[in-house]
Amino acid sequence: MDHKALAQEMRGLREQVTGITDTAVAAADGLLIAADTADTIDPEGLAALAAAGLGLARRTSEATARGALHRTVTYGSHGCAAFYAVGDTALMVVLGDEGMDVERLHRATQPALRRIDLILTEKTTEGV
Repeated sequence: MDHKALAQEMRGLREQVTGITDTAVAAADGLLIAADTADTIDPEGLAALAAAGLGLARRTSEATARGALHRTVTYGSHGCAAFYAVGDTALMVVLGDEGMDVERLHRATQPALRRIDLILTEKTTEGV
């Protein structure tokens, strides 16, 4: 996996959408892959919580015949946390302050999620 390309995607998203404060990418089971978070955020804990929340949302979407889950957003008094499925095996968490434009975030994440999925599923040529 190209960790540099993954970090670049996370930084690029932050540059596109004003108000993003933290980002993380994790496996669907909650294991942290990469994080760009403040010191006050526990990235491993965030990854685990995001995986649990996204898993529940995914099951709810399936149980109610709403199709494949794309995202879930939690709003708090100081901002929001958006959780996005990255293919079937990973997720991305985006934390934002109360000024973040969530609709802009949703639009900006779509191409980034596709590129992140490609980075995560890219086959290495080591040993070939």
